[in-house]
Amino acid sequence: MAKTRTAVRSAIALAGVSLLALTACTGPSGGTSSGNSAAASGPITVGTTDKVTFLDPAGSYDNGSFMVMNQIYPFLLNSKPGSAEPQPDIATSASFTSPTEYTVKLKSGLKWANGDTLDSADVKFSFDRQVKINDPNGPASLLENLASVDAPDPSTVVFHLKQGNDQTFPQVLTGPVGPIVDHKVFPADKVMNDEDIVSKKAFAGPYTISSYQKNQLVSFKANSDYQGLLGKPATDTVNLKYYSDSNNLKLDVQQGNIDVAWRSLAATDVDSLSKDSKVAVHKGPGGEIRYIVFNFDTMPYGAKAPDADPAKSLAVRQAMADLVDREAIASQVYKGTYTPLYSYVPDGFLGAATPLKAMYGDGNGKPSADKAKKALTDAGITTPVTLNLQYNPDHYGKSSGDEYALVKQQLEAGGLFKVNLQSTEWVTYSKDRTKDVYPMYQLGWFPDFSDSDNYLTPFFTANNFLKNHYSNKTVQDLISKEATNPDKNSRAQQIGQIQDDVAKDLSTLPLLQGAQVAVAGTSVKGVDSTLDPSFKFRLGVLSK
Repeated sequence: MAKTRTAVRSAIALAGVSLLALTACTGPSGGTSSGNSAAASGPITVGTTDKVTFLDPAGSYDNGSFMVMNQIYPFLLNSKPGSAEPQPDIATSASFTSPTEYTVKLKSGLKWANGDTLDSADVKFSFDRQVKINDPNGPASLLENLASVDAPDPSTVVFHLKQGNDQTFPQVLTGPVGPIVDHKVFPADKVMNDEDIVSKKAFAGPYTISSYQKNQLVSFKANSDYQGLLGKPATDTVNLKYYSDSNNLKLDVQQGNIDVAWRSLAATDVDSLSKDSKVAVHKGPGGEIRYIVFNFDTMPYGAKAPDADPAKSLAVRQAMADLVDREAIASQVYKGTYTPLYSYVPDGFLGAATPLKAMYGDGNGKPSADKAKKALTDAGITTPVTLNLQYNPDHYGKSSGDEYALVKQQLEAGGLFKVNLQSTEWVTYSKDRTKDVYPMYQLGWFPDFSDSDNYLTPFFTANNFLKNHYSNKTVQDLISKEATNPDKNSRAQQIGQIQDDVAKDLSTLPLLQGAQVAVAGTSVKGVDSTLDPSFKFRLGVLSK
């Protein structure tokens, strides 16, 4: 998830992803459900390197923040562990009452942990607020197809959409833009800080937060007033401990100091832990991707560079695509926990294709220095070209340093490029990347929901999450069409065409596709049931 956008969404691509869910799990299958009638012994401690940007849903669009939001906020729609199918959560029903109207009926007697009533006023406020604030690091772009929200009575919400037959809207309501917030607590026009949210007890999910030390330790307490789809948590108290170094995360789960390690262990650590009888390695369906973003304004020969030239800028991107060796990165750095990605929609999703494999390098997925040299020479570019490439050392795991050291080595082979490699911590990185600070930079994507559109709309529409100044009207029109196309075969063709068109432009350079991986003590149950194609990590299913 680093993320975004246009039309709202339903689960058309789930069949392919569900197949992944059936084949991707290893280790003991703890089947504990969040619907258990009694809490297990607990408490459970989960470790992660995935930092929180903001607890306010309007101010963050990253996996670390959304992981916490999933535990504490209510959603209109959610999915049961093991599934990605949207179902009513705090709602009793949700359906299209016309092609452009989606009507939700809420359960009665809902309330916030602070005692405030939870009703349609909060729902309308939450979505109106996302659109109004439109934070550059928030998920508001997911609501681009939303025209307005009505709350005709306390239990009814009507979403009016700009375009009918939106194939993704139910999925959007389960994602990062979907958390409902207390309209008596949150300001309507600005992001609220974490400490105020916690002190105001503005929670109505399966858990509340009992103590909060940002990006150090969060303690969750089961919320007895939660009436949603996920039911009562299996464990009453769960602690979330944050690590700045994945080595310490590995040692603590190995030594039993924590119960679960979740995002992100180095691939070498996962490989080592898989041979340790004291822990179990769990893997889930692989929707995560890793890629390089090109800023079309500030990259070499970009639109705002002193020597701006779109043809030369494209040639630089093409030459880079010719030189990267995905197989080497996947095997040498990630030990097979990631696989090469040659397109924009990963394998297993509707319409996924591999245009980059044929178009760049040797045509079979391997690099070609000769082809890269020709691309630059034909554009009249003097080599070596200096590339300022940024990566993040903490948010995407310790192996990012090794990954980008290898990318640098690959790009510099043959003398066509000189790469200045720099790194920045995530809290700064997530802000700077939207302010044109980095000409090209690393990002990863952990999907909001299981649909191919979530790999297209956030990246390639006019108001995209990347903020990289890429614009192609043909691509934008196709995205609008596929997102509202109820015909599966026709939609798959449109998704394939989008991938072909973007591959020619190279808005981003996809590198790898990876699985969800968690490591847990052998007494911990429920891990496999949350590593599902919804891509949500639910603390409420864990027990020991």
